[in-house]
Amino acid sequence: MSGIDVPREVYDALEAPEDERDEVLRRELAVSLYREGYLPFGKARELADLSKVEFHRLLGRRSVERHYSEEDLEDVVEYASG
Repeated sequence: MSGIDVPREVYDALEAPEDERDEVLRRELAVSLYREGYLPFGKARELADLSKVEFHRLLGRRSVERHYSEEDLEDVVEYASG
């Protein structure tokens, strides 16, 4: 991740195993930025380092409403087509 400094005290306070903290931070940031409309689905998925299906499932578990850009809609149509 570039450009973000997480204070060591905050990083150490994460209630996740140390080897999973980076993954947790990336996924939580991705979900939050997508939910708030700061990142489109594709870029949020990329930040989370998940496949399209995995990120859709994560959003579903979090009850995050989907919003689609034209690019996102094209990705969904492509995925559904096969």
